[in-house]
Amino acid sequence: MKTEFKAKLLNHLIQRKKDDKGFTLIELLVVIIIIGILAAIALPAFLNQANKAKQSEAKTYVGSMNRGQQAYYLEKTAFVIDDKDFGKLGLGVATQTENYKYQVKDGGGGSAVINLGIVRTDVNAKPPLKAYVGGVSLATVQSTSEATTLARLFEADQAVGVGGTNADAVSMNFTQNDGPQTPDGFSDLGGSK
Repeated sequence: MKTEFKAKLLNHLIQRKKDDKGFTLIELLVVIIIIGILAAIALPAFLNQANKAKQSEAKTYVGSMNRGQQAYYLEKTAFVIDDKDFGKLGLGVATQTENYKYQVKDGGGGSAVINLGIVRTDVNAKPPLKAYVGGVSLATVQSTSEATTLARLFEADQAVGVGGTNADAVSMNFTQNDGPQTPDGFSDLGGSK
């Protein structure tokens, strides 16, 4: 082979290598499809975690309301049973947040109180959120005949969107020795017994 021909062939191959830099359209499409599949898998999991964080707010606030009611009863021998007196619990909790509305209502003649974390009816949570209910009641310690308070926290079995759970529709039974009983449509998350 002539030297001149070899030089041209090598020059042509080097030039071809320089022109081949970059990605082909097929390679780019494959990468975009892979990213799309990963996003389709990850997005629902992410949305579920974001919803759990929103529900965690309500669970924490209603639990704090329960403890606040117990402390208030210890000091004043009465429960806060009216929304206008909500601030007397001294929790620093807003009665309404971005997703929830917090209320208190009488659970039975001043001897029990129901604390509510209700999904706001004017917010369309996607996916829907669960409501939380807390109950605090008086109980008598059998051995000493002293009065104490029992508190429980409950989570709605079904998530609700706009329209939410009506605070007036939530009712709870209280027993002398076991305290708050699980309302219909809710699950027991525990509390003091």
